[in-house]
Amino acid sequence: MVKDQVRAIGIDDAPFKFSEEDVLVVGSVVRAPNYLEGVLSTRVQIDGTDATENIIEMVDRSKFKDQAKIIFIDGAAFGGFNLIDLEKVNKRTKIPVISVSREKPDFDEIEKAIKHHFEEWEEKYKLVKKGEIFEVETEYKPIYIQKEGIELEEVERLIDLFTQLGRLPEPIRISHIIASGIVKGESKGKA
Repeated sequence: MVKDQVRAIGIDDAPFKFSEEDVLVVGSVVRAPNYLEGVLSTRVQIDGTDATENIIEMVDRSKFKDQAKIIFIDGAAFGGFNLIDLEKVNKRTKIPVISVSREKPDFDEIEKAIKHHFEEWEEKYKLVKKGEIFEVETEYKPIYIQKEGIELEEVERLIDLFTQLGRLPEPIRISHIIASGIVKGESKGKA
C-alpha cells in the first residue's frame, strides 16, 4: 500500500499539426492529491517511434525520479501514432506505469488507421494490442487503463487519490494544461 503523500509523474503531449516534425511532451510531478512540485519536458516525432525512449530519458534525467511512485500517461501514443511501450517504460525506469483513456479503444478502427498511414503497420498494431484494457470506475464516468508493474487494486486507489474533479488524474490534467498553454498561448480543451 502506498502512502497518501505519494508523488506521480503525469505525461501528456501538446496539441500539434501533422505537418509539424515533432510535438512537445510535458511531465508534471505532483504530490497527491494535486500539489505541483515540478515540470519535465521532451519532444517526440509526429507519427514517429521515439516516444518510449524519450519518455524514459525524460524521467531518468529528472531529480524527481527516485521520488515518483507512479507514471500516468494520457493514452497510448503521442504525436499521432508514436506509440508508447508501457512495459519498456516500467522496466527501464523501475516505476509502475498507467496509461489512461477516456474512451475504450476501438481496435478495429485503430487497425484501419494504422494500415492506412503506415506501410510497416504490423509492429505498431502489435504494440497497440499489447497489454490488457481495464475499465476503472470514477466518480463521473469510467476510464480505461493499461498498466505495467502494478496491481489493479492499487491502480484504482491511485486514480481515486489523484483525481479531484472529472475523470482524469491531476498529474495528466496539469500536464495537458501546461502543454496546451505553451503551444497555443492559452490552455484549451480536455486532457
